[in-house]
Amino acid sequence: MRILRSFLVVLWRIWFYILMAIPIIVFFPFLLLFTSRTKFYPQFFMIARWWAAFILFGMGFYPRIKREQRLVKGEAYMLVANHTSMTDIMLMLVTVKNPFVFVGKKELVKIPLFGYFYKRTCILVDRGNQKSRKEVFERAQRRLNNGTSICIFPEGGVPDDQSVVLDTFKDGAFRLAIDHQISIVPMVFYDNKKRFPYLFTKGSPGRMRVKIKEFIPTTGLTQLNKKEIREKTREVILKELKEENFCG
Repeated sequence: MRILRSFLVVLWRIWFYILMAIPIIVFFPFLLLFTSRTKFYPQFFMIARWWAAFILFGMGFYPRIKREQRLVKGEAYMLVANHTSMTDIMLMLVTVKNPFVFVGKKELVKIPLFGYFYKRTCILVDRGNQKSRKEVFERAQRRLNNGTSICIFPEGGVPDDQSVVLDTFKDGAFRLAIDHQISIVPMVFYDNKKRFPYLFTKGSPGRMRVKIKEFIPTTGLTQLNKKEIREKTREVILKELKEENFCG
């Protein structure tokens, strides 16, 4: 019975990649147009949000969003969340209506079709390359100057140890937020690790809860406050995750 279930889960996870590809193929000409110029990014973002919803609902995932504070239209933010699954990208897109750009790892470029547009629209970072990290800050600053929000998963990747509730945070998101005096938006993804982990024989349909916590302002802060604001943000997310694990 366990072998049969694992086989069905593998088929279901293959379906995930098919769902990723279908809208990209259908909207390919429009995606090429909307990724050709930065000024077209809001149009691309609308398609990306629809693409994300298509995948989540097609996999049997049902987002449940709770907001302690709402984002203001036209205002730039630094969006941060815990990172446990590929579906974090889709859930972030479904949750946030304000156009934003992901800062993400270079390795995702290798995914067929998705990787092509990922490379054209996201800010890619090669974490082993100092020059790459510098270029990330320069590109992110240009986006923020245009009023576009930035999304960074500050753990820097998914922890190899599955027992880790929340890994340590890198500085990048908080350095940028302070530089541009924009609010940090902590977000908690409760179920993604259970619903669609990186283990290929695990996962199941069901609800995907997300909570947008109260924003953490950076007005008046300097880089001397970077560590303090980083740890404060991490504690907000970690507290929610620990309470959920205790209750569950």
